[in-house]
Amino acid sequence: MKVLISLSSFGAAETGRHGQLWCTDLAQQAGADGVEVRGELLRDAATELPALAGRAAVYSSPEGLWTAQGELDEAALARGVQAAQVLRAPRLKMSIGGFGPSSHASLHRLKALLQAAPQVELVIENDQTATAGTLAAMQAFFAAQAQAGLDLGMTFDMGNWHWQGECPLQAAQALAPYVRYVHCKGVQRLPAKWVAVPLADSVAPWRAVLRALPADVPHAIEYPLVGDDLVAVTREQVAFIRAAREAA
Repeated sequence: MKVLISLSSFGAAETGRHGQLWCTDLAQQAGADGVEVRGELLRDAATELPALAGRAAVYSSPEGLWTAQGELDEAALARGVQAAQVLRAPRLKMSIGGFGPSSHASLHRLKALLQAAPQVELVIENDQTATAGTLAAMQAFFAAQAQAGLDLGMTFDMGNWHWQGECPLQAAQALAPYVRYVHCKGVQRLPAKWVAVPLADSVAPWRAVLRALPADVPHAIEYPLVGDDLVAVTREQVAFIRAAREAA
């Protein structure tokens, strides 16, 4: 089981100050098996992506696959695929955005577009929105894509369910057959919002969620990594995820 670092874990300020190549080097020093490069944190994609070529396991696009009107956003997909290809990253992570009943007809077009870029595997993440972050939305999408002849996998974010009042364990039990990548994220509730925290500090049943998910897929840290010695902090958390997965 590979443990990755989503580079957003180092925070927008730290990543913006040093760049994602610096963060990738740090993750490697800490014993991570790879990184997830974040599109929203790129300062200059034209120079950063080529510099990171061969170093990333996943490219995370901040764009949704469908517009708010339910239309397939071919341009967003093309941007994501191109970035993944420059990175030589085998996986592209996106959310379904505004996918709905009117979007079903465009799944055949999506299939054709993905067949034209076979070196990049698209994985769908549950985000924190009502259209792309509930169990009902995910189940409807995966049923529709299967009916259209697609075989897309899922990035299961353990923490994002809470933003829509969903039960992560129920989601894990229902969606496990589709899961090909796990975002490890703990949560705590502040008076006005949910926040991401390390799994050990989470109020969610994260051990049970891990048990419900496949063990042989990559697991990425996607919670804040902070401290005076970032390499030591990151190394400790990588070891924690490995141990937690083995014990699940």
